[in-house]
Amino acid sequence: MDVSVNGNVSFWYADIGGLPGYRPPLPGDVEADICIVGAGYTGLWTAYYLKQAEPSLRIVLVEKEFAGFGASGRNGGWLSGGFGWSRERYARNSSRGAVIDMQRAMLGTVDEVITVAAKEGIDADIRRVDNMNVATNPAQWQRAQADYKEARRWDVPDERLALLSASEARARIAIHNAQGAFVLRDVARVQPAKLVQGLAAAVVRLGVPIYEQTTVRSIEKGKVTTDRGTVRAEKIVRATEGFTAGLPGHERLWLPLNSAIVVTEPLPDALWKEIGWDGYEVLGDGAHAYCYAQRTREGRIAMGGRGVPYRFGSRTDTRGQTQQATIDKLHEILVTLLPQTRGLRLDHAWCGVLGVPRDWCTSCGFDQQSGIGWAGGYVGLGVSSSNLSGRTLRDLLLGRDTELTRLPWVNRQVRQWEPEPLRWLGVHSMYQLYRLADQREAAGLPRTSRLAAFADRLTGH
Repeated sequence: MDVSVNGNVSFWYADIGGLPGYRPPLPGDVEADICIVGAGYTGLWTAYYLKQAEPSLRIVLVEKEFAGFGASGRNGGWLSGGFGWSRERYARNSSRGAVIDMQRAMLGTVDEVITVAAKEGIDADIRRVDNMNVATNPAQWQRAQADYKEARRWDVPDERLALLSASEARARIAIHNAQGAFVLRDVARVQPAKLVQGLAAAVVRLGVPIYEQTTVRSIEKGKVTTDRGTVRAEKIVRATEGFTAGLPGHERLWLPLNSAIVVTEPLPDALWKEIGWDGYEVLGDGAHAYCYAQRTREGRIAMGGRGVPYRFGSRTDTRGQTQQATIDKLHEILVTLLPQTRGLRLDHAWCGVLGVPRDWCTSCGFDQQSGIGWAGGYVGLGVSSSNLSGRTLRDLLLGRDTELTRLPWVNRQVRQWEPEPLRWLGVHSMYQLYRLADQREAAGLPRTSRLAAFADRLTGH
């Protein structure tokens, strides 16, 4: 399938008139109270909440490209507040109650982001919607029901949950072969680039400089060394998410997993009437190599999913350009779920990386001895989780003992990923097994394929 634009960071920037101009780089050696590395959602939220709490703090943000260059300006726009990590893994080192507290805090990020956006005048196409994960075969439907039961077992409020029958799911969106759907209610859809650019502007208004075009060479106690000068600061925050492997000493900490999105041309009203989607739900499916989609403000469909899952040696993309095979696969997913869209043009395709810890569970923390904090490894849930990170890092860096600093993801340590080529072989084998499992289930296997379970064990997913 041909696409009009491939890369150029993302469609979200084309939607707002193009890429932003660069802010000035670091002007040389500077001193600060806190230096934040990375001007995506995590770094910006952290600066925002710190400056709100202590206006006198000297905070410096350094960024290799421009604020929102990475996943913050490329993601699928799901402000979900969801909990896509293993609750059991967090509970092993805490308690059931602590995990429920973390889950409640994550759900609360939806209201928090919407509140701040309104306060700061950020127009990010925010719309309250449901998160609808549709099942298109019996095996997926089994998993959807199991996900619903697990959410109830972990005390997700009943008013936030729904399990739709096949007819109820199709009444919302005319998905081909829909068997039913698991719904998380009261989440939100956003335009990612609008949100991150608005947040960056709010941070600058508070008096925090964002030094762009500034490449960090190393992070150590009290010092961030860049190609433009050195920032000396008592406290430092590493907010580099999928780009963390590019920092010396962090090559195996978080794996940069690739994800890609295609965006269609605007759909005519007649086609929208055929499809439905009047609730603007953020849409996912129950496949192992899952997809994620939204209906945009101007009536396009953005469809995302995995392409080439991982580049050897933790390499990242070139300004969002993705492979033709990935574009073709995402188009195939789109027309399989919604055959009505087969004749639509694809206007834009792009990709980016998200951070994945070895146990696939996010963390946030601050080491008192080194003075270095971090947050990330969101595994694709960063739009909401990064907001909680910012508030949690605020409390940690200011030495506060709060409900947020006692959540079980705080200061959580996991082992590193294996060296190459084991890392590449493991991730690619996992996704090959997922692909085969999806094929078997689509062909009629009435239960979850054992190949998927083997893939999970292989990589600790």
